[in-house]
Amino acid sequence: MIVRQFISWIRTAPAGERAEATRSLARAWLISDLTEDDRAAAEGALLMLLDDPSPLVRQAMSQVFSRSAEAPAAIVQALALDQASIALPVLEHSPLLIDADLVDIVATGNSDTQCAIARRVNLPPSVSAAIAEVGSPAAALELIENAYAELAPFSWDRIVERHGHLAAIRESMLVLEGLPSATRMALVAKLSDTLAQFVVAKNWLSPDRAGRLASEARERSTVNIAARSRGEDMQGLVQHLRATGQLTAGLILRALLSGNLELFDASLAELSGLPHARVTALLHDRGGASVQALLIRAGLPESTFAAFRIALEVCHETGFVDTPGGAARLRRRMVERVLTHCETDRKAAEPLLILLRRFATESAREEARMFCDELVAEDAITHDLIAA
Repeated sequence: MIVRQFISWIRTAPAGERAEATRSLARAWLISDLTEDDRAAAEGALLMLLDDPSPLVRQAMSQVFSRSAEAPAAIVQALALDQASIALPVLEHSPLLIDADLVDIVATGNSDTQCAIARRVNLPPSVSAAIAEVGSPAAALELIENAYAELAPFSWDRIVERHGHLAAIRESMLVLEGLPSATRMALVAKLSDTLAQFVVAKNWLSPDRAGRLASEARERSTVNIAARSRGEDMQGLVQHLRATGQLTAGLILRALLSGNLELFDASLAELSGLPHARVTALLHDRGGASVQALLIRAGLPESTFAAFRIALEVCHETGFVDTPGGAARLRRRMVERVLTHCETDRKAAEPLLILLRRFATESAREEARMFCDELVAEDAITHDLIAA
């Protein structure tokens, strides 16, 4: 009876009063002990109010029903497809929307609706994939910052591919602890390309010079990232490097000259097609023939074999780096030993010598920086002790 009176009154009531009355009726649906007839009448009234010309009325329903699993499903579905100001609470919170509903709305909605869905708790991989594939940059950023969203590796890669040139996206992704190394490497590549294009546009560097510097920066970042990668993460990184044409002899040599045997082993296993354990066993064979056979199978240039052999000899003599920071920097002694040998080897190609000289300069400068940092740290400790 009360619902019938409500339906009669609401036809002529002002919009603000209709909205408040609708809010009360929606709450009554959720928490009141209505008879079966009154519940049916209330549902009919609420369905009728979906056609109310004032958005205030539908907003009132959306706010009440957005978090409830007991709300009328048909009404929630309609509210989810309404204008953004009405749909957003439902899209962000309603447990009644299934994955297929959300994927469809991501595909057909605007940035605001995509952002609301990206903020949902326990967002499943299928919906995350839809946002990664067609979502706006703002929606992708919401997705990255949603600790409750599940993203498959290909979704991370798709976000990088579509939005990796944007600084906000890169910064939000790079601070994530669990970001796959391959994705992290793709972000670094985006950043280096962006910077190279910038300096060329400013006429600060020639395209060739900028491209070479960007390539060197990517290689340093690769070894840095690899120093913190293990197992499947390392395998995924190496596969990414190969697929993007970055798994070169120069990068592999840099990894070895940094004492990063994990990246070196994984790279040769990827290129040779041999099991990782088999590659490791061959590299520890002091005879030399096994190493050369492995390098041939991996398709590396013959002109680099001597450099790899000497570097492995130094590694066996001095031991391998077991800290991420140590495995990310070229080791000066090893670089200079390899360079000295290649400079006296008539078979050494000029491009290899140029590369090794660059490595030697880089390792010397890095060692000098570390030495100065240590001096400053020691001075600070001495100063603190004197002051105490």
